[in-house]
Amino acid sequence: MPTHALDLAVIAAYLAGITWFGARFGKSQRTLGDYFLGGKTVPWWAIALSIVSAETSTLTIISTPALSFAGNYGFLQVVFGYLAARIVISSLFLPAYFRGEMFTAYELMRRRFGDRIRRLTAGTFLVLRALAEGVRVVAISLVVSIILNLGDATSIAVILALTLIYTYEGGMTAVIWTDVIQMFLYVFGAIASFIVILHEIPGGWTHVASIAEPLGKMQVFDFHLGSGFFSRTYTFWAGLIGGCFLTTASHGTEQLLVQRLLAARNERASRAALLSSWVVIFIQFALFLAIGTCLFVLYRENHWTPPAVSDRLYPLYIWEHLPRGAAGLVIAAILAAAMSNLSAALNSLASTSVMDFWKPLSRSTRSDSAWLARSRHITAVWAMILFIVAMLARQWGSLLQAGLSIASVIYGSLLGVFLLGLLTKRVGEVAAMIAMCAGLALMLFVKFETQIAWTWYVVIGTAGTFTTGLILSFLIKETLPGKTTGA
Repeated sequence: MPTHALDLAVIAAYLAGITWFGARFGKSQRTLGDYFLGGKTVPWWAIALSIVSAETSTLTIISTPALSFAGNYGFLQVVFGYLAARIVISSLFLPAYFRGEMFTAYELMRRRFGDRIRRLTAGTFLVLRALAEGVRVVAISLVVSIILNLGDATSIAVILALTLIYTYEGGMTAVIWTDVIQMFLYVFGAIASFIVILHEIPGGWTHVASIAEPLGKMQVFDFHLGSGFFSRTYTFWAGLIGGCFLTTASHGTEQLLVQRLLAARNERASRAALLSSWVVIFIQFALFLAIGTCLFVLYRENHWTPPAVSDRLYPLYIWEHLPRGAAGLVIAAILAAAMSNLSAALNSLASTSVMDFWKPLSRSTRSDSAWLARSRHITAVWAMILFIVAMLARQWGSLLQAGLSIASVIYGSLLGVFLLGLLTKRVGEVAAMIAMCAGLALMLFVKFETQIAWTWYVVIGTAGTFTTGLILSFLIKETLPGKTTGA
């Protein structure tokens, strides 16, 4: 076979196989509950692995090794915050979500405040997910362009089209079960590449540690409290507190993750899925950081010049240095993570569009099957929108930092208004809406006018939104749901 022909065959087989597998679930989709919540029949362990896949985009796989290549293991401090967030969500958010049937996270806002804030929070999610997913799709194009030497537009279109096929047909059931397969594939691929890289380094991991540790590249914790406290991205405090707020927002208020939690049979199963997913998340982040350290030692000792774009480091090494066949498997694993996250994004964008906007505003009394058809159509529309956003996102710099920064700017106001709904009784809809807009304005100022690290964005945005809403509740008299007088 010519060079890379075997790898291309492996990748093509994977893409064809996963598309076929996901599309098979289309026959079981008869209602909106089937399409958006998997009929609430999916076991908790599959939802747990699906949560891991949702958190593990191509950004994670190609950018995390670049972080440890250039720095150290400080990013793990953020992962400890992920655990704290899961505890908060399990005790505060899940009980509220499982009071009655909900299709989206924003139905909770309607019940607590009213229809206007439901549309505001849902619309915020649509903007957030479209922008963040656009960055992730660009990450996919980096990998595909290395493999096939295609332009960005073609690379993005290929992955979007293949993912759309099974998401369009199979809905949330296809998303979760393809997530399970794809998670096993990319973890296996990461382990395989780690072993191959170590094999190229005389002395293996012992030698890697002897080189990296004196240079501070294996440092995890930074308890810095002095000057520049809020401008340092990866400290223990920024990681634990910032990571907790970030994940509470993403897993507790964003439909991409909440939809998986709502798909569980009951609250207990949802809690088990959420908490157990952290163990896998921690292990895989540690693995990708270790790969970056190995690549650092390998490049250093061979006097290789790193690629100009740091996000190309890991996929470029795989394609150029791994044995034929193995390279194709690992690249397929990276594409697996990409398609997993993209399919979930398409389904969550469609569910929010239909359940929070189209259906409530529609005056027609269409059947469930008619709304199911509309849901599939809106899924295709979102695929086209993501293509446009991805083309614009190519100029936004470091992909991992860009993706997290975009999310962090918007998450604060979103989490703040959810906490107003869950923790207060006196705040009304108008106060909550003004507070949410104030929180977003505050975060735009912080993002563009200060040197504060992105890890603090959600903390600041949440605090600003929550405080503003609470103060306004004393100034604005509103009639609250279930009450006849303002409080």
